[in-house]
Amino acid sequence: MRNFSLRLLRAASLVALLATLPAGAVLAQEDAIANADAVVAVVGGQNITEADLAFAAEDMAQDLSQMPPEERRAFLVRILIDMKVMSQAAREAGMDQTEIFAQRQKYLEERALRRAYFNEAIAGAVTEEAARAEYDAFVQQFEPQPEVRASHILVETEEKANELKAEIDGGADFGELARENSIDPGAANGGDLGFFGRGMMVQPFEEAVFALANPGDVSAPVQSQFGWHVIKLEEKRDSAPPSFEQVAPQIQNQLLMRSFTEKVDALMEGVEINIEDPELKAKFDAQEAAEADAAAEPAAE
Repeated sequence: MRNFSLRLLRAASLVALLATLPAGAVLAQEDAIANADAVVAVVGGQNITEADLAFAAEDMAQDLSQMPPEERRAFLVRILIDMKVMSQAAREAGMDQTEIFAQRQKYLEERALRRAYFNEAIAGAVTEEAARAEYDAFVQQFEPQPEVRASHILVETEEKANELKAEIDGGADFGELARENSIDPGAANGGDLGFFGRGMMVQPFEEAVFALANPGDVSAPVQSQFGWHVIKLEEKRDSAPPSFEQVAPQIQNQLLMRSFTEKVDALMEGVEINIEDPELKAKFDAQEAAEADAAAEPAAE
């Protein structure tokens, strides 16, 4: 079943911009715009301002995310210096008077306006209040599920598993036996697997551990494709929803996508689109149909 909307790829090009901005970049850009005319450097009589730095940071977000924070500002200044001297050389060569430059300038203007609209009309709607409201709705619908915390000893043969089970029944320390005998990577911490719910472990293991009634109970040896397990139930509990802080990025991304879809759908109403190339039109129409199918899937389920 197709469950991925191609339309979201269009949003992703802008959402990814926000996701790749270095920590604090958005706030830094807001500060820069507030001090837009503050001069950072002068190159051949031309000013580089805080606004220039902010816009360059937006364009260079992917590169900046891979740099130490303390190096980013100097890197941007270097980029802008190159830009100033190269653009001046291009003007002196008459490159700003060519038809291709006019076409590129129009494209860049519309790209900048698209980004501005996204930031203000779409991303601007994704406030903390909206994210918390979405989280509260999620919590209200959350249904707790049983979870267990268990430890296990994994060995290669049933005979070895039975020997260890007998030692445990005789009072031997489970964690110590796990550290000494288990071939599982978690042997070093006594075989502790932490908390997990149904569907997270292989079936024979899951059936055995959820059949244990009380913390401290130890199962008979259980076979899986990994070998033979002896399982100790450590704790039982019902699952709880994650904290807002844990899921906030995911919620914000979902709200961004929703806002993008709603805004673009509204803007596209009544807009006539003509694609001249028949082959391109066929591919475009196929993508539009795929988007419509993907959008209709939740309602059909």
